[in-house]
Amino acid sequence: MRKRAEDVDRTRQRIVEAAVHLHGTAGPAATSIAAIAERAGVTRLTVYRHFPDDTALFTACSAHWLARQTLPDPDGWARIADPVERLAVGLADLYRHYREGEAMLALVHRDQHVVPPAVRDLRLGAFRRYVDTLADAWPRPHDPVRTAVIGHAAAFTTWHSLCRDQQLTNEQAVDVMTALVRTVHATRP
Repeated sequence: MRKRAEDVDRTRQRIVEAAVHLHGTAGPAATSIAAIAERAGVTRLTVYRHFPDDTALFTACSAHWLARQTLPDPDGWARIADPVERLAVGLADLYRHYREGEAMLALVHRDQHVVPPAVRDLRLGAFRRYVDTLADAWPRPHDPVRTAVIGHAAAFTTWHSLCRDQQLTNEQAVDVMTALVRTVHATRP
C-alpha cells in the first residue's frame, strides 16, 4: 500500500515538474496535455487521473514553481513606516523577484488568457496585497490616483519595460518609479 502511494506521489510530481518546465519554456498556451505526458513519461490518461481539469493542473504547477522562488515579503515592507522608504524597499523586492523569475513570469503574463480564472484570481489577489501594502503607508492611503500609480510601478510589465526594453538596472527603475509616486503625491490635494 505504502509503495503504491509513493509511486502515485512520484508520478504526480513528475507531471507537475513537466508542466512547470513546459510553462516556463514554451508558455502555458503552447503546453498541451500530450506534451506534459510525454515529458513526464506517462500517458495522457494518467495526467487526467491526477489532474482532472486545468485548474487543478495550473494550481499544482503554480504552487510548485512558487515554492522554489524567494517571494516578495509584503509583511516585511509593512514594518517600514516611512512611505517613500517602504515603496523603495517593496519595489526593489518585487523587481528582484521579477528578474529571478522573468522567464516564467513573462510567458505566464503573455498567455494569461489560458490561465484558469481561479488561478488568475489568486495571482491578482497577491498583487493587490503588494499594492495595498505599499499604498497604506501614505497619507490618505486610498487615494485612487496614487494607488493606481503605485500599482503601475509594482507591475511586472512596468519592470519589464524599464529593465528589459529600456535597459535600466533594478535600482534605477526603483528610483524612477519612486520619484513618479512622490511627484503624484505632491500634486494631489
